[in-house]
Amino acid sequence: MVLELIYWYSKNKRSLPWRKTKDPYRVWLSEIMLQQTRVAQGLPYFLKFTEAFPTVFALAKANESEVLKLWQGLGYYSRARNLHFTAKFVANELKGEFPKTYKELLTLKGVGDYTASAIASICYDEPVAVVDGNVYRVLSRYFGIATPINSTKGVKEFKELAQTLIDVSQPGVYNQAIMDFGALHCKPQNPLCSECPLANSCVAFAKNRVKELPVKEKKIKVKKRYFNYLVPITENNETVLEERKGKGIWQGLYQFPLVETQKKTAEDELMESEQFKKLFPKETTVSLFNTDDIIHKLSHQHLITKFWVVKTTDVNTETTDWTTVKERPVPVLIDKFLEEFLNKES
Repeated sequence: MVLELIYWYSKNKRSLPWRKTKDPYRVWLSEIMLQQTRVAQGLPYFLKFTEAFPTVFALAKANESEVLKLWQGLGYYSRARNLHFTAKFVANELKGEFPKTYKELLTLKGVGDYTASAIASICYDEPVAVVDGNVYRVLSRYFGIATPINSTKGVKEFKELAQTLIDVSQPGVYNQAIMDFGALHCKPQNPLCSECPLANSCVAFAKNRVKELPVKEKKIKVKKRYFNYLVPITENNETVLEERKGKGIWQGLYQFPLVETQKKTAEDELMESEQFKKLFPKETTVSLFNTDDIIHKLSHQHLITKFWVVKTTDVNTETTDWTTVKERPVPVLIDKFLEEFLNKES
């Protein structure tokens, strides 16, 4: 299996900028970006980041808002905050030198088993196996393993199996080979079984179980949340943008004042809410921007969203110019609204 994968990789590997270097900064950056993200989506962000921050020192010197703005649209924003924290730690505490072993890499914030294995094997030739979604899929199908990949038992079983297979003479090449094979050949849907170099020894193919594997335990129930964003427009054509505090997924990003309700709300109910009255002490004109609900889907929650444009003579908080709004890092949900709203207004 190992030799077949490496041979397949030599003929089919994707030409990607982080593969042309063993610089741990760039490999680390690419691996963090590609967590929960397809290569096609992550690539433009990698290019933007390496242009803006060519070294770990440059990234460390940036302010968090600048990092979040560049990350905007990539989602899972804790990755960007951890990225920035670790860049500062490596630059300031480690003098720009990334740790050189799997175990030491694990001590970095935001670096787990997969990322540490990737960096250690690709940059330092340490024989530690990567296990990501692609690797789970290849191994579960090839060996016919039905242990759920998102269970504690499954994580342990697949990591141990992957470790027994790794080519100790070229661990980085092997790790990238099995990941690319899973992404391009042994795909989740419509895998290329009829032209697969592993077909003769693949258990799932022999037993017609390709579609069944890998197995995942049932997902957590999705929670519905109802978001009502208030978009103030003052007589001076200013608005309000607030930074999200606390530990939420959008911490450090900016948004319009938010009224969260237990269910869909009507205009009169919204205007009677305490938050609305506190923010707008004087008479206002309210209009719903989106007639259809915008449903923003996150991993464990769906945000059912309305944007309410509120024209007013007085806002009981600090206002900002619209040009500032466009410079701030915002969630994709807000960014899409701004694009549509500003195009309509111009």
